Amino acid sequence: MSETFQLVCGQCGQINRLPAGRAPTQGKCGKCHAPLFSGHPIEVDQVAFERHVAHSDLPLLVDVWAPWCGPCRAMAPMFARAAQELEPHVQLLKLNSDEAPDVSAKFGISGIPTLLLLQKGRELQRISGAMDSQRIVAWTRSGLRQ
Repeated sequence: MSETFQLVCGQCGQINRLPAGRAPTQGKCGKCHAPLFSGHPIEVDQVAFERHVAHSDLPLLVDVWAPWCGPCRAMAPMFARAAQELEPHVQLLKLNSDEAPDVSAKFGISGIPTLLLLQKGRELQRISGAMDSQRIVAWTRSGLRQ
């Protein structure tokens, strides 16, 4: 039996298993048939965030932001560009800290925007402050090599 990895659908939350040898960019959700990788970050609430953390075998890059935060709004298109480069090796999530205060408290988020790099529920690294897409990609890849 071939190895598989789990990935949570960004549209419906279904947990999907993909064969490790298959091109992940071709993967579609078994429930809603949406592409599993779109080249765009997935906006998540607290429940969806926890589902991704608990069930995704891929590293997660999480942008913790708030709509009233100027640097967060300025970084949003940069984070979206980074998704195009990092997928399908990393899944990018956007978490509104105002709508998920428990997650912000759990991770000790004291400033936004903050990027969290998570692997199987464990925090690999974090950084706060707005960055351009090249720096986001380089920072993420560096964290995955450690």
